[in-house]
Amino acid sequence: MEAGTGSGPASITYRSHRPGDLGMMVHRHGVIYLDEVGCEDSRFESHMAQIAATFLASHDSAKERCWIAEQNNQFIGSIMLIKDPDFEDAANLRAFLVEPKARCLGVGKRLVRLCIDYARKVGYKRVRLRTDCSFTAARSLYRREGFTLVETMGEKLFDFEQGGEVWEMVF
Repeated sequence: MEAGTGSGPASITYRSHRPGDLGMMVHRHGVIYLDEVGCEDSRFESHMAQIAATFLASHDSAKERCWIAEQNNQFIGSIMLIKDPDFEDAANLRAFLVEPKARCLGVGKRLVRLCIDYARKVGYKRVRLRTDCSFTAARSLYRREGFTLVETMGEKLFDFEQGGEVWEMVF
């Protein structure tokens, strides 16, 4: 199921996940977080693997999705929309990642918009996400797309975090 194709040099494709994609997503999160923020906390990769495993084992295909961005048949990004276990009317944006070589090409914006559009289509009233205050580019994208910071958290889940935040978009 194709979500759309971009234009420009080396066209970018957005599609639903296939076998092997979520393993790649977990792997690339681990590698990129090590390279970019020095994350050597094995709990982070375990956390990403748990998100992927839970999604694969029990996702509701009518309300939850995973999109993969590719360029020249190579993984360049991912995002998931998953039911929020705490709020019946909400979905969580999870596993958002754009490969360094694909940044500033609109990939992140497109992935976030795919989630927002799908959430509206299937009847969610809001989309929530958790990020870290140090991820300035992602935070800027969330703000531009209409998310609002609703909570700051003192606890650090992983060694690289400076301060957890919850962002939300209400439709």
